[in-house]
Amino acid sequence: MEEYNQIVTVIAMSMGVAWASGINLYAAILMLGIMGATGNVQLPPGLEVLSDPMVIGAAGLMYCVEFFADKVPGVDTGWDAIHTFVRVPAGAILAAGAVGDVSSAASIAAGILGGGMALSTHSLKSGTRVLINTSPEPVTNWTASITEDLAVIGGLWTALHYPTLFVAFLIVFIVLMIWLLPKLWRGIIAVFSTIVRFFSSEPEKKDEFSSAMSESMNQQANLNESVLNMEYKNKEE
Repeated sequence: MEEYNQIVTVIAMSMGVAWASGINLYAAILMLGIMGATGNVQLPPGLEVLSDPMVIGAAGLMYCVEFFADKVPGVDTGWDAIHTFVRVPAGAILAAGAVGDVSSAASIAAGILGGGMALSTHSLKSGTRVLINTSPEPVTNWTASITEDLAVIGGLWTALHYPTLFVAFLIVFIVLMIWLLPKLWRGIIAVFSTIVRFFSSEPEKKDEFSSAMSESMNQQANLNESVLNMEYKNKEE
């Protein structure tokens, strides 16, 4: 039973940090670092560095930047695009470090699975934001961002204190994600297709506008010429 609990704890910890990293990497590092530094949790040897004040300070600074960038429509999508190259490898590294000193093979396997988990949650987050940004008002962005931060904090807290419950939640989340990601992908394609059609139709609109303006000018010139001819005939008479 003890061995089973240890396996569940390792799975919850490694996949928990990877899951959280794909949503908000800096919030995940900041929370783990503070909890480790205050003695609320015993971090695995591979993650003990997160409790260093320098790491906590850097994570806190970047979390503040992301807190504001993540709530501005359009900026959040650009931020997510850049962080594709940050969240995924960081999730893999944190997942590998969460395994501890079990074995090198276990660390590599955790890193592979953790990278995939971070990529999945990152894709779900960034894809959802693209669809949310089709609405001009910022309230949905704020709501989504705050919900994501709370999910990271609550998810990691559950993984650290109730690993069995978190593993059950993770299984449900993976099933929902498999069902949801294709729908998100189709929605994203539709959004970008609409944008492309809009910009590709601009030259045609400009040509139509130019033709209308030329026709209007020609009609005005003909009208002026007719008026002048009539005045000239009246003078002759």
